[in-house]
Amino acid sequence: MSSLSHQLLRRKPIPREGAESPLNRTIGLFQLAAIGISATIGTGIFFIMSQVVPLAGPAAVWSFVLAGIVAGLTALCYAELAGAVPVSGSTYSYAYATLGEGTAMVVGACLLLEYAVSAAAVAVGWSQYVNELLGNLFGASLPEALSASPEEGGVINLPAVILVALCALLLIRGTKESAIANTIMVCVKIAVLLFFIAVGVTGWNADHFADFAPFGFAGITAGAGVVFFSFVGLDAVSTAGDEAKNPKRNLPLAILIALTTVILLYVATALVAIGAQPVDQFEDQEAGLAAILSTIVGSSWPGTVLAIGAVISIFSVTLVVLYGQTRILFAMSRDGMIPRVFSKVNPRTMTPVQNTIIVAAIVAILAGVIPINFLAEMTSIGTLAAFLVVSVGVIILRRREPDLERGFKVPLYPVTPILSILGCIWIISQLRLVTIAVFAIWVAVFLIFYFAYGRKRSLLETGSAPAAADVPYTSNISIDDTDKENGR
Repeated sequence: MSSLSHQLLRRKPIPREGAESPLNRTIGLFQLAAIGISATIGTGIFFIMSQVVPLAGPAAVWSFVLAGIVAGLTALCYAELAGAVPVSGSTYSYAYATLGEGTAMVVGACLLLEYAVSAAAVAVGWSQYVNELLGNLFGASLPEALSASPEEGGVINLPAVILVALCALLLIRGTKESAIANTIMVCVKIAVLLFFIAVGVTGWNADHFADFAPFGFAGITAGAGVVFFSFVGLDAVSTAGDEAKNPKRNLPLAILIALTTVILLYVATALVAIGAQPVDQFEDQEAGLAAILSTIVGSSWPGTVLAIGAVISIFSVTLVVLYGQTRILFAMSRDGMIPRVFSKVNPRTMTPVQNTIIVAAIVAILAGVIPINFLAEMTSIGTLAAFLVVSVGVIILRRREPDLERGFKVPLYPVTPILSILGCIWIISQLRLVTIAVFAIWVAVFLIFYFAYGRKRSLLETGSAPAAADVPYTSNISIDDTDKENGR
């Protein structure tokens, strides 16, 4: 039992500054920030007003602020750990360095749920917006058999499958090319939201804010629970640790830039939307932002512009989420926790090609045959569990390694990580019991895999180093030293 305990609690050494990586360090600060913005600004902001305004009334603006504060607290914790542990793998790598191997595997299960399932969900949503755009431009749409899952009356969601395939091809071609394409798409989606704000403000009516908080603080918090998941994605920046230039500086800074950009855009969009349309018209409104602009302008062309923005937005979200998933699996494979095929790097493109193909195939199957509602429900708790671990990791690493060089330090420590922990627990408590139960089953299955495969092949168990092409995660601390520290 003592040996099992040591296995679960053993920790990876923290990488030294300038550790080599088999992946090319081609992603600069602006492109890193674009990854966070891209993964965060997806379908949510284009349609979430119809869900949050009926709960909070005009005070939905404060729901966005409150959700942004909770997400911001977590983002600050991510920024500190990204600067202290600047490698690929996001929360998995942070948990391995602070909480131990067992917790890292649980977090790995959370991240697989967050990234793979959410990639499938947004790909399904892309199919809907492609149909809307085709209808606006050409008065035609794809047949239901090729644009819906079997449960929804179709045969396969072909646009969703095509989207995943296109993103996979771009990722295989190279990280630099993918980052450039994503940055362009991020600029387009920001421009579309700024277009909504600029046109929408011309229909401003202060009377729409008269009964500001009809459901009180309870309505604001309920709305924040809904809005929070529009902020999910800021952690995607931390998956690029092995490909970021100057990661100790740029990873934290990119997270903070993405956080600030997203909060400002979301709050401004919510404020203008409520100012331009009476509160009672939001409920069950489809394509809400497009409808608001169409009413103000008296024409359907603004809806077409927003539909184009949504199509581009979802493409970039899918690209970034697939990227993040492959890099998390890369980190886990490099550590020996999952098969080595996921950490093999193509010498020509310097990307994990086999890893990308496997992930894309699984996501394409999910997107092609499973309805969006089921997929969306399963992303929430995995994300929150990962956020929770990051906040705890900041506290533990501060106590365990106070002299460790950090590119960024959380302000108001330890209040900030504690508030982040409480915020995550609060939102988890709002989830349905069935979601929590399915999550528990998924984690249990992943732990069974760990006990059957991962713990026996872990580099900390074998005491051997992987091939040089697979190990950017090096340290001045040897594996033997780490084992002694943990009582082995």
